[in-house]
Parts: sequence; C-alpha cells; structure tokens
Amino acid sequence: MHPNDLSVGEMAERAGVPVSTLHFYEAEGLIRSWRTPANHRRYDRRELRRIAVARVAQAAGIPLSQVKEVLDRLPRDRAVGKADWAKAAQPWADLLDEKIEMLTRLRTQMHYCIGCGCLSLEDCPLYNAEDRLAANGAGPRRWIGARDERAD
Repeated sequence: MHPNDLSVGEMAERAGVPVSTLHFYEAEGLIRSWRTPANHRRYDRRELRRIAVARVAQAAGIPLSQVKEVLDRLPRDRAVGKADWAKAAQPWADLLDEKIEMLTRLRTQMHYCIGCGCLSLEDCPLYNAEDRLAANGAGPRRWIGARDERAD
C-alpha cells in the first residue's frame, strides 16, 4: 500500500460522495482506480481533485462528457499544477460566460412574465416581433442561443 492510496470507502468519505458515484465516475472515465493483489479497489489521493471538479461542473450544468474532455487534458503521471488546470479549463471560459449572461438576463427579465401576468405582446421585452425567430426552430430562442440573437 502506498501513502497516497485510499480505499473506496475512504475515497467516498473524503470526496463527500456515495461509493456508487465513484463507480459511476470511473465507468465514465473521469477517475481511475486499480486493484491490489487481494482485489481491493484503491484510488490515488490526487483523484479527489478530479471528483471535486466533476461535482462543481455538474452543479453548474456542465455535462459529464465536457467534464471528461477537460479532465483528459490533465496529466496523470504527475501532480497537476495551477498552469495545467488553467490550460485544461480554458474551453469552459466561453461556456461559463454564456451561462452567466443567460442567467443574468433571466433574473433581470423574468419578472416581466411572472410579475404582470398579462402576457402582453405589446409590452413584453421578450416579444418576438413577426415571429422572426421561428426559422431557427421551436423553443425559447431568445434564451437558448442568446448570443446569436443579440445582434437583432
């Protein structure tokens, strides 16, 4: 046994997740373990950071497939440094900026739909004049894909 090794129970406790989450994250390729000669599963303590990143990213609405892409950019053969994390997470910068902008717009404008209750198309700041967004497909086009619609 190596000093950085954690059993599955120790890992789950330290990470604050059920053992089933560890198994799921491992099946998805987010973390790794190995087996001892006695067939006990072990994790390197450094996997705790990967679990933390996955949990925070999930809470922010980032799909696990995108979490895996970022985690796959990190070295496995050495300790991960600040520069490694910054480089690996760079693709999330635009995604997170878009999410922040969309949530801010939602917070600012949602009271119009909830507050007035009239759903007036004349006064609504979310109004889609002449249904010009219909060509982009069904759904809330001013919210989903908001970056593309800001030019209007």
